Amino acid sequence: MNIGEVAQRAGLPAKTIRYYEDIGLVKPPRDANGYRAFRDSDVHKLAFLSRARALGFTIEDCRTLLTLYEDQTRASADVKQLAEAHLHKIEDKITQLQSMRDTLSDLVHSCAGDNRPDCPILKDLAAEQP
Repeated sequence: MNIGEVAQRAGLPAKTIRYYEDIGLVKPPRDANGYRAFRDSDVHKLAFLSRARALGFTIEDCRTLLTLYEDQTRASADVKQLAEAHLHKIEDKITQLQSMRDTLSDLVHSCAGDNRPDCPILKDLAAEQP
């Protein structure tokens, strides 16, 4: 398969596929003419990577997940540990975002939003933080 067909089947842009090849996540063989000759296994790996990235895993996490996926002797505990660590990062980020939302919501509600120059939003942004 050529890169265009693989891109369509895997749901990834060709540029992303080339990047994944450059960093060694996929290694499609080359034809005699130098063109990539993707196999079904490459499409499967790319779809796997697409799903992992959609879940927010880093490139290095994806590299580890691919290694674990390809290791038939892996312990599922290793996969779970990686996923749990990622889940904790997501939960921390959600907590931070909720705090940001609450603070910004309070600031927006405290601002009159009229023609007066007084603005609690700007005052808060200009305040020195401890």
